[in-house]
Amino acid sequence: MRILITGGTGLIGRHLCKALQAEGHLLTVLSRRPATVAVKCCASAQAMATLEEWRPDRTFDAVINLAGQPIVDEAWTEKRKQALRDSRIALTEELVRCIAAARQKPAVLLSGSAVGYYGNRGDTELDENAGAGDDFAAGLCRDWETAALAAEASGVRVCLLRTGLVLSERGGLLGRMLLPFRLGLGARLGSGTQWMSWVHVDDYVAMVLRLLRDEQMCGPFNMTAPQPVTNTEFTLTLASMLRRPAFFIAPALMLRLAMGERAALLLEGQRVLPTRLMKAGCQFKFPDLASALNSVLNR
Repeated sequence: MRILITGGTGLIGRHLCKALQAEGHLLTVLSRRPATVAVKCCASAQAMATLEEWRPDRTFDAVINLAGQPIVDEAWTEKRKQALRDSRIALTEELVRCIAAARQKPAVLLSGSAVGYYGNRGDTELDENAGAGDDFAAGLCRDWETAALAAEASGVRVCLLRTGLVLSERGGLLGRMLLPFRLGLGARLGSGTQWMSWVHVDDYVAMVLRLLRDEQMCGPFNMTAPQPVTNTEFTLTLASMLRRPAFFIAPALMLRLAMGERAALLLEGQRVLPTRLMKAGCQFKFPDLASALNSVLNR
């Protein structure tokens, strides 16, 4: 297949590009830094600097939309919030316009979202039928999904990827945690009772490949492992795998003072289950946290 990928140079995108290349697909990667595509993704991938390069006579069989600026890196000023919306919603709207203008439409659009869609729901188990939350992150995901679903008007199958914490040796949140944990400075966040819905990057890529191929699958999918854990369990499991103590606690008040509204991403959570994927027969190579962390840490 001829596949266009936005966000292909990111953590998930780099893993996905290599898997797609191994299957023989022809990849085009949209990137603000096109010179980095061959190095970060794969040597055979073509680079696209802007969506203006997608002319109506250019054909893609599938589009995978993973673009979006990091949500936790900078303070949520009004300017930053708008940048987060533009990098997700505005770009997706532009992508859908390109799809509508194409003479030959792609068969499928796989479009990013996040488990933050559900907001803070405490201990409630959440499948894809659960409604959206009412905080900033939830609204961002809701509007992002709405923008992607507009492609259905062009006869395109749309899958929404409600992504949890992706575990990879190459970075992401886990990458930031490893140094302090290896130094014995690992800490529980606040009460530690907040749920963390995670997934090993290999399982994530396998789920994306299934959604890409299966013409019967559309709508939202929780891209998480079947066994979410609390922050306390995550902290203790990671510390145990590294054979280090984790006695410290990062007080909720301190995190809120330091991070403002963003602290909700660390202190609140969602107990998400990949119900639709499991009913479709998807198998997880790493269903539990210990096996996933063991895989990542020993690569």
